[in-house]
Formats: sequence, C-alpha cells, structure tokens
Amino acid sequence: MVNSAESLPTTRRLDAILEGASHLAGLPVLVVSTATPQRPVVFVNPAFTELTGLTLDDLRDPADRLRSAAGAAALSTVRSALTEGRASSVLIQLPRTDGGTLWARSVFTPVPGDDGAITHWISVMVDVSAEVERDAVLSAEVEGARRESAALGLVARVSDLIMDLDDPGGLRDIADLLGASVVRWAAFYLDDGGLYHADGVAPDRPSGRRPVSPGPTAGHPRRFAAPYQDPVQRLLDEPAAPVTLDLAKATPGTASGWLAEDLRVRMAHTPAEGAEQVLVLPVPGRHRVLGLLVVVLRPQNGLVGEAHTVLTLTARRVGLAVENVRLYAREHRVAETLQRAMLPEQAEVDGLDVWSYYAPNVVYAQVGGDWYDVVQVAPDVVGVVIGDVVGHDVEAAAAMGQLRSIVRAYAFEVTDPGPVLERVDTLVGGMRIPRSAGLVLTTLTRTRTEGTGCPTWRMAYSRAGHLPALLVRAGAVTLLDGAGGALVGFGNGPRQTAEVDLLPGDVVIFYTDGLIERRARSLRDGLTALQQVAAGATAVDAAGIGEELLARLAEGPEDDVAVVVVRVPDLADGAGVAGNVRSRRWQLPSEPASIARARHAVVRTCAAWELGDPSNAELVVSELVANAVLHGWGRVTLRLHDTGEGLRIEVEDSNPVPPVATEGHPGRIGGFGMRIVERLADWGWRPSRAGKVVWARVRPEGQAHPTQG
Repeated sequence: MVNSAESLPTTRRLDAILEGASHLAGLPVLVVSTATPQRPVVFVNPAFTELTGLTLDDLRDPADRLRSAAGAAALSTVRSALTEGRASSVLIQLPRTDGGTLWARSVFTPVPGDDGAITHWISVMVDVSAEVERDAVLSAEVEGARRESAALGLVARVSDLIMDLDDPGGLRDIADLLGASVVRWAAFYLDDGGLYHADGVAPDRPSGRRPVSPGPTAGHPRRFAAPYQDPVQRLLDEPAAPVTLDLAKATPGTASGWLAEDLRVRMAHTPAEGAEQVLVLPVPGRHRVLGLLVVVLRPQNGLVGEAHTVLTLTARRVGLAVENVRLYAREHRVAETLQRAMLPEQAEVDGLDVWSYYAPNVVYAQVGGDWYDVVQVAPDVVGVVIGDVVGHDVEAAAAMGQLRSIVRAYAFEVTDPGPVLERVDTLVGGMRIPRSAGLVLTTLTRTRTEGTGCPTWRMAYSRAGHLPALLVRAGAVTLLDGAGGALVGFGNGPRQTAEVDLLPGDVVIFYTDGLIERRARSLRDGLTALQQVAAGATAVDAAGIGEELLARLAEGPEDDVAVVVVRVPDLADGAGVAGNVRSRRWQLPSEPASIARARHAVVRTCAAWELGDPSNAELVVSELVANAVLHGWGRVTLRLHDTGEGLRIEVEDSNPVPPVATEGHPGRIGGFGMRIVERLADWGWRPSRAGKVVWARVRPEGQAHPTQG
C-alpha cells in the first residue's frame, strides 16, 4: 500500500505512474507532486529507504534534509529543471544508512496528466559513489601530475637562466621568474662579509669585502650580538630549514632586522595582498652559505609542496652556480695573467712605421701557437720576430712562450740573425720542447746616406722553416726567401743571414700561415693572393696596408693569425692620402702603457689622413682605452675609421658590462671619463663576441655638443 497524503484520485494516479515504472524495480525511486508550490515528495520506494535511511515521513519537508545532504547547488539545479518542465540529470550527495554519504545520479522525468500539464516528477537514482570516488582520485592524480610538470618546467627555466648567471642581471631574472609563478615577490641577497641585495653575481667581488652603500641597503657586519638567537644569522652561518621572517617583530641590529628594513624599502611600491608572509631560504655553496633567497608568499595558498621543492632546488642550484662563476673568474684571472705575459708585444720604435695584429683561433684563450715581437734592440737597431708553433692549444701556447723568451734574450746579445738562431737551436735541442716551430728573425739597422743625411735601413734576416716575408717596393713584390733553414731545434749546421737594403717607402710584410691558408685554398695559392693584395695596396701607412691585408685575406681564419707590417717612411713624399683605406686596427695588451700607445696611434693616423687638430680625438681615445684597461680584461682592440664626418674610434675589450657616464666616484679621483667623451663625441656601445665594443665619433672641430646652444 502506498504511503500518501493525497486524495484517492491522486493515489490512483500515482499507482498508474508506478505501474508504468515497474521496470525500475530494485532502483531507488522518489516521486514529487506538483499539486502545490512546495512540490512535496509523495512516494519513496523501499529501495530508496534502504539506501538512504530516509522514509516518506522524513521527507514531508525535504528542503532542510536534502539541502544539508545534496547541497544548495544541486537543489538549485533540480528546482530550475522542475520550474522549466524539462527532464534533468543531477549528481546528488545523499546520506547513507550507516551514517556516511553517497553520490547518486538522479534522473528527474516529468509525468503529464490527462490535460497535458505536468502532475508529478519521478526521480530514479543510481548509486555512483564508486565512480565518483574513482574520478576524484584520478583528478587528484592528474592535478598532482600537472603541478609536478609545471614545477619541473619551472626548474628547467631556472636552469636555463642559471646558464647565464654571469650576466649582470642574472639573479634578478631568476627572482622575477619565481615572482611570476610560485610566489608573490622574490629577491636574492649575497653574503660577502656583509649581506647585500644582488641583481647579479660579481665574479671579481672578493669574499670578506664589506659593501659600502649608504642607507638601509648597506651590508651588515658578518657577526651580530647574540647571533645564534637570530634565525636569519643562523641561516647564514649554517644551512638549515627555511625560516619565516616577521617584518614587524624583527630585532634591530640583527641580520633579521637589517633584512626586514631592506625589504620594507624595496617593497614600498609593491601592492600588498593581505598579511605579508616572508620566507627566507639559504643559498648554500660547497663550504658555506653564500646568501639568501627571500620570497613573499601568496596569502591565498601559502606554500604548497611543489612550490617548496622549486624554491629549495632553485636556491641550491643558484648557490652552486654562484660558486662556479666565481671559481671560473678566479681561475680565469690566473690564466689571463699568465697568458698576458706571453702576448705578442710591439714596442714603440723610432724611425719606422710599424703595425701589428694577432688573433688566436680559440675562444677560450688569449694566446695560441703564433707570436710576434717588435723590440728596440739598440738605439739604431730594431728586432722583428714572427713565429708559428704547430697547433693552437694550451701546449702550443706554452711552447711559444718558451721560444719567445729564448729568442728575445739572444737577440739582445747578438744582432746577427743567423748566429742567434744557432744558439736557439742548441738550447731548444736540450729543452725537449714538445712542439716544433718555425720563425723568421729580422734586424733592421739604421744608417744615413752620405750627403743627404736621410736615414736608410739595412734588413738582415734568417728563416727557420717559416714562410718568407714580402718586400713591397713601388707596387712590386719580392719574396725574401733567402737564408732558409730547418725548423727551430733541428738545425744541424750554421744558420745563414741574408741582407737587403730598404729604401724610403718600402714595406716589409711578415705573416703566419693562418693569414693565407684555408681548407679550400692551398698554401701556394694563398701566398699568391697575398702578393697580389700587397702589390695593389693603396694605403700609405703600415696600419692601412695591414687593414687591407686583413680585409681581403683574413675572413674566416682557420688557424692563429699574426701579421707585422713595417714601412720605411718617405720623408720627401708630400703626397696626400687619396685612395687610402680609411680604417686602422691595433691589438693592445691590457696594461696602462697601452693608453699612451693608443694616443700616439691616433695622432699619427690624424696626420696621415689630414684630419686636422687631433687633440679631441687623442683625449677621447685616452679615456676609452683607459676604461678598457681598468675595467676590462683580455686584449684591447683599437679601431679607427674616417667616416667623412669625423673620426670614429672603436675600443673592444672582453668585459660585457657597458660603460656608464657618471658624475665621479665619491671619495676617490676619477669617474668623469665618459662625461668627457660625451662632450667631445657622439658615443655608444654594442655587444661583441669577445665582450663589448665602445665607439665614439669625434665631432669635427668647431661643432658643438647637441645640447649646447
């Protein structure tokens, strides 16, 4: 018998509905009447009561019971469907008889009366708890995998940034990435005898030097009063778990107090998102804590497991990378010092126009197996050496350094090249230098022609397995192939010396095979090409001729390249520089003496190009080369170009950090160099393969600075 509170006609109608749904036997069924706006439940079958423990009497006023079990959203969906008169399927959470809950898929179907109006709704329910729980587990696994994948992707992006950690903004880029992904804000602090905010790693910052910047960002002393009571100081002293920093409660005079004050200053313009939760993580190195990673968490979700893993891994990887950058910088400085001592050297010689060029065919070293020397042996004697050790690796450079020292020492004792090479053979034979080498040793002795008083030069040379020098006279090229002999150390008899008199205007070109030999061009063909270029050179000075040689022959070198061009000035030639290639280049060692050499090069070039008063250009090149020597490393390359609108000066060094025009340095002299350049020239900079190039175009005389009226 149906338990119903409605009239007999309604009961008969309900019996008819249930008879039509007889195929649903065993499934929980619930019938709702539309006779009143409250839509009372007028029937539940035993299967419903058995599943949920709810009887028809329990559902006289179903709103509260179902709202607490099914949820307001589910009931709202049901009401909307009933109001619109459409069938619907709703996932409802219902109570179990055991006190738990179950998930049921409830399908509500309208039942029309004789007049077509809906009189009842019948709901058939299926227990889908197992499916819902399985889907929840699967969704949790998918979400966990998504978070892990996102974390791995973030760690990979951090690793990519760590590859460029020696960039001036490397640490800032990593902090910005963390701030855009897992936390609200992040920053790195390094501890080099004092804690300071760091945008990048200063490779040459010695440990123990205290930063001297005013205000709250100044570094703190390494130790504080009662350091073991300060959580941030404990992190700096020994790696430990991350600590939470309360900005309002940090004790002044401690590492926590200093850090809290610095964070307040840096985050003054960052919109707050509720109470700030600051987490401080150590950045560990191999032997000590190098600094801190400070993050401000997002208040809505705190720090989930994946984010904690990302931050911890980031701090560890940054710590190792910082140590590697600094270790490499220290080793690089040591290697650079040793290499710089072996760099080819061109002395300022009296009475000759000399240009030299050297480029090793390795990106990780400043020296290879080729070398040259231009030395003032005596007041009227100039020595020129060019040589080539087999290979262009570190071992070749070491052998080159030994040979260079030996040849220089003997050249100052004996000015005749043949006997010098004999002594070198004897000494090298007993030193067991592992690489063979060839060289040309030349001495140029100044004499004066009787009656005219004009200086002339006599050239004496001896070759030890090296390519012959070229003599260019009035457009004709002669191979200086006399006095040949075996490679250095393999001479088994006296070495010969050949001599030739040089006339004003003569040019002698010394070179190594890296200038002319290529895989697609034999050594013989390269030598022929060199002769043709030398014969057709239009420049009137050594630097111009050297530039033409490099422009025509040194494209894409496959070996070390060394070139020395020596020109005997023609004092009687008053011709101009028409047809000259208006470009010059010098390779200078990174030492203070190069500043004077650069000034002299500019003065000579301005005179050769008839550019007028070189005073401004001399001052500009002095400042640019001084910056390269003081703040850069590696070789300094000086290039001069006649643009037609002023002399363009380019100075290249291996420090990628661009120059900045400042108003001087407090407490010490200097710092105005780029301001001086700015007043005399238009200037800028560009990155290069080796580091950077700083250029300046010196304004023609009388042209004012654009900012001047």
